[in-house]
Amino acid sequence: MNDDRKYDLEERLLEYAAMIIRLVDRLPKTRAGNHVAGQLLRSGTSPLPNHGEAQAAESARDFVHKFKVCLKELRESKRWLRLIKRVPLIEPVSSIDSPIHETEELIKIFVSSIKTVQRREE
Repeated sequence: MNDDRKYDLEERLLEYAAMIIRLVDRLPKTRAGNHVAGQLLRSGTSPLPNHGEAQAAESARDFVHKFKVCLKELRESKRWLRLIKRVPLIEPVSSIDSPIHETEELIKIFVSSIKTVQRREE
């Protein structure tokens, strides 16, 4: 990856984390809302610092491992977002569509990046 693409992904992850924080603040202050909020806050903000760790990876294998952590957290976030929509915990439920879509797009980026690095290492 060249530096511009790394920066673009970092900026996108920064905006994603900010979006998650804003969404979590809208969740109801109920037992369920607080539980989901804590889980989504953790998984939804985790890809940003983990991506930073990947940029400082000591090897291609280390890079892939750190990107897989990002991917795992994004997949978890997608599930929490789907639960928020299903309950629903936020109205209108359509306001969850954009965060779900962005999560899916980021998942695709990380899957593709992992495959690319793994192919190069074969």
